[in-house]
Amino acid sequence: MSLTSFPKEKIKILLFEGVHPAAVAMFKDAGYTQIETTTGALSEKELLQKISNIHILGIRSKTQLTAAVIAQADKLIATGCFCIGVNQVSMGDAIENGIAVFNSPFSNTRSVAELVIANCIMLLRRIPEKSNAALAGKWLKDSAGCFEVRGKTLGIIGYGHIGSQVSVLAEALGMQVIFYDVEPKLILGNAKACKSLNDLLKQSDIVTLHVPGTSATRNMVNESFLRKMKKGSVLINLSRGEVMDEGAIAKAITEKHLAGLAADVFSDEPQHKGDIFQSPLQHLNNVLLTPHIGGSTLEAQENIGTDVAGKIIRYLETGNSMGSVSVPALNLPLQQSAHRILHIHRNVPGVLSEINTTMSKHKANILGQYLQTNNTIGYVAVDIDKKASSGLISDLKNSKETIKVRGVY
Repeated sequence: MSLTSFPKEKIKILLFEGVHPAAVAMFKDAGYTQIETTTGALSEKELLQKISNIHILGIRSKTQLTAAVIAQADKLIATGCFCIGVNQVSMGDAIENGIAVFNSPFSNTRSVAELVIANCIMLLRRIPEKSNAALAGKWLKDSAGCFEVRGKTLGIIGYGHIGSQVSVLAEALGMQVIFYDVEPKLILGNAKACKSLNDLLKQSDIVTLHVPGTSATRNMVNESFLRKMKKGSVLINLSRGEVMDEGAIAKAITEKHLAGLAADVFSDEPQHKGDIFQSPLQHLNNVLLTPHIGGSTLEAQENIGTDVAGKIIRYLETGNSMGSVSVPALNLPLQQSAHRILHIHRNVPGVLSEINTTMSKHKANILGQYLQTNNTIGYVAVDIDKKASSGLISDLKNSKETIKVRGVY
């Protein structure tokens, strides 16, 4: 299955933001040679100048794949988001244009979970202010306001892949774990589910956030939320910056309702390493601010690199779309001595019938046919024998509802 519908050396791959070398190695090992990499993000203007001839785009969290970029990306087959989320992609436009978007939602789970636990210990021991004092030449040796994490209650908001792993690690340290999630979740270890968010906030010595960035979670950590937390508790956010009202948190720390904060994400983050960063959370006691590095370990970045690159290569060479957040998921078997044609179309009635009529017109013997749809598009993979006429793909491309058509072998 090494041959694609056109020579691999013509497939142009563009990878931004220091995508891990393991991803580059995977593409090269698979036979792709036109690979361009950069360590930084590109602006929309810069991306518009480069995107028209690109088949595969690899980005992380800073490069924005906007509607304007997608409109100009007429050759783009797939985009790899070498990170957890896909917020940086105009997803509706990607779907409507049949661009497969892949990410790696679980590869840095351990790295983020470990940092949460480290933050728990650092905040309860008031390490930030003691470290800052020592660096400034002041010796703050005392135990006032310092606690062990053992026996404390950790409240986890969002019991998904990261939240549940934090739960396991916290229990190993002797913590009591409670959680709240909007959906029923399988409970690990001795963790207990709370019936409401308010119930969790009232009980927790430490609250850690593991929620997506949506309209429902925007500014969820506001004055009302903070008032419901226990006096002297601490807050950790390694999820999304927009879930925090930074001004309200700064006020709660200044008034000593909150005993500390660890934040790795912010509503306004600099675009490039070394840029100026400003936040109301700066210059406060017992606060740890880190530059969005929750998943930034070498192990996590390598895992993400190989995971996303592997998904893209499988999609290129077999049509397998498992793991895509835009193209409907098809887990396709391999076929020997056959052609495979992939057809992405608008999800309207009659398309499959038209595809089959075109196949019949070209006397193509169908060996296998696979279909999945979402609300916007449908994805069909058709395996046919090798006797089909050469004009088949051209006719499929001219079909009224067609978005993209390609053959893979």
